[in-house]
Amino acid sequence: MPLDGRHVEASPESYTNGRITAKDGDPDATKTLHLRTSSKKERAAWIEALASTKNLLSLRQFNDKPSIVVPTDVSLPNERLKKRLLEEGTSEVLVKNSEQIMLLEKAANSIEYSDDEEIYFFDTQDCFHELKTQPDEMTACEIERRKKLPDPAEKEKGASLWSLIKDNVGKDLTHVCLPVYFNEPISSLQKCFEDLEYSYLLDQAYHYGKEGNSLQRILKVAAFAVSGYASSEGRHCKPFNPLLGETYEADYPEKGVRFFSEKVSHHPTLIACHSEGRGWKFWGDSNIRTKFWGRSIQLDPVGVLTLEFDDGEVFKWSKVTTSIYNLILGKIYCDHHGTMHIRGNREYSCQLKFKEQSFLERNPHQVHGFVEDVSRKKHATLFGKWDESMYYINGDANVKPKDMSDANLLWKRSMPPSNLTRYNLTSFAITLNELTPGLQEKLPPTDSRLRPDQRHLENGEYDMANAEKLRLETRQRMSRKLQENGWKPGWFQKDSENGTYRYVGGYWEKRQEHCWDGCPNIFGELSQDIHDSTSRP
Repeated sequence: MPLDGRHVEASPESYTNGRITAKDGDPDATKTLHLRTSSKKERAAWIEALASTKNLLSLRQFNDKPSIVVPTDVSLPNERLKKRLLEEGTSEVLVKNSEQIMLLEKAANSIEYSDDEEIYFFDTQDCFHELKTQPDEMTACEIERRKKLPDPAEKEKGASLWSLIKDNVGKDLTHVCLPVYFNEPISSLQKCFEDLEYSYLLDQAYHYGKEGNSLQRILKVAAFAVSGYASSEGRHCKPFNPLLGETYEADYPEKGVRFFSEKVSHHPTLIACHSEGRGWKFWGDSNIRTKFWGRSIQLDPVGVLTLEFDDGEVFKWSKVTTSIYNLILGKIYCDHHGTMHIRGNREYSCQLKFKEQSFLERNPHQVHGFVEDVSRKKHATLFGKWDESMYYINGDANVKPKDMSDANLLWKRSMPPSNLTRYNLTSFAITLNELTPGLQEKLPPTDSRLRPDQRHLENGEYDMANAEKLRLETRQRMSRKLQENGWKPGWFQKDSENGTYRYVGGYWEKRQEHCWDGCPNIFGELSQDIHDSTSRP
């Protein structure tokens, strides 16, 4: 391409590398123009524009006379050039972009010319706006997700939690029906996906393992296991309990993650999930046993989470206990406590201790742990807070604040959203129940986003949300009977009699085909055939 009178030599390799060398009359003087493209389509468009300009523009050679000044007004040559390019069939957009390149080049060369090579970079996204990918080819940086929940349509009514649960001390609260005011506008199926907010840690772990750094891999896995608790800070409302057969999908190409979950059992309550990322898979099922102790609620998770990398390394762990305090008096807060064992099938395993918060604790939410090999030798010490960040030090160390200068950061929590709600959802959680353009027609009738009481709550339509919640809970009471009559999960099955529910596949293929035959309309009105089937002895 002629750049202000200089001759361009560009080989196919130059285009491939995104580098074009321009020479003036002096054979030793060169100028390099670097063009960054993010797709083959952009690269081809640049080649077309550059090649067309090179072939059609008359070249003016520099001479050695210092009195010759490069003109800055190129409007007349450009008009002739544009006319000729359009006659040759070059698109008008590409012509305008070629003109822009020439103007940028002239501006860069308004100073005295030097024999030394000068390098300039141009971003193709800035110049070729029409080459931005279409929705079905959407790249990560172009996916826009919402930053806030809808403004409430109604003023919220207050309710006394104590008046509702005072007669249930010592009981499992999963069987206690609470008004919608005590819910947050996401389901337990969606809340499972919150564990993957910091999935980039698993991407990093995968690459460390590929490079042979097994220690860094398990350190990143440990950080990931802790990061799933960060979103619970300030979250005092309970998620919606899914209906039997309710599902949730999450396709986040900007994170390189695809997730799917389903409520696979009503009694006991079991939720199964499966996720795939960049070089890894993550799955598990979970059941939360709750106990109410007057001033607090204790949540004990039951189930095993499994992480498998494409190279065959596997890690398994279970979650620690969660307690919510000051339900009657004082400021409500939650805490996570217990020991988490992350067991690997190769060289390393990890143990993390979530310290229980005491009444006078000045430094709450602490997590300490270590990585050890099969001979029980400690190779790294971990410490931090589950709601802030995690660090590590090589070897077996007694960590104190003064050791922070030697610590290496593993993970840091993202900043909270600027649009806070009473639910204290993170920026990531705000996106979970969103119906992005074109999504609703692709979803099965079982997806949590289509649940009416949850949608009404998100919109601040509290009376409608309460009415729908009562209707769906009437339907939910028949789920146990359905299960006893032979109901089976749609997308998961147990890998053994007492094993974990595993994803059997097929969901994303059905979604691609827009074929949801056999998926029940679980949020619709209770049909007579279902009523009859559950009433039979």
